[in-house]
Amino acid sequence: MNDSTLTHIDEQGRARMVDISGKAQTERRAVATGTVTLGPKAFGMLVDRTIPKGDVIAVARIAGIMAAKKVDELIPLCHPLPVESVEIDFKYDDRNYAVHIDASVSVSGRTGVEMEALTAVSMAALTIYDMCKAVEKGMVIGPVRLEYKSGGKSGTWKREKKEQSGG
Repeated sequence: MNDSTLTHIDEQGRARMVDISGKAQTERRAVATGTVTLGPKAFGMLVDRTIPKGDVIAVARIAGIMAAKKVDELIPLCHPLPVESVEIDFKYDDRNYAVHIDASVSVSGRTGVEMEALTAVSMAALTIYDMCKAVEKGMVIGPVRLEYKSGGKSGTWKREKKEQSGG
């Protein structure tokens, strides 16, 4: 199968789940990042932990972890994976009134965990939005993107430095 073959489509053009039974089980890891840009008021309240709905970062971390474990229920044709580790970190960007989210997901399996890492970041970002929307409705989520993946037949991939500055 070459890279241009659509793996989720059968010969009749119907959607299918890719057969991974013949793939080797390897240690796999993926790292994704994302950003939520808030206004100055909401950002200040988030940092000071005075958002009325509670500890935004604690809830966003739990939401991201839970989402990483449920990707097969959220995204059609994704395989259920026995996720072994999910780490989510948040960094405040005072200059831009933003929160940067990093998620790292690991598994020993036959398929990658890129979707799990991306989903963890996305759900953490959506949770921040949900918990802060009473204070600021104009928040912006994004970009959300894969930064790194390792394991499997394709090996290791890392986003180039020049790609990081564009988003």
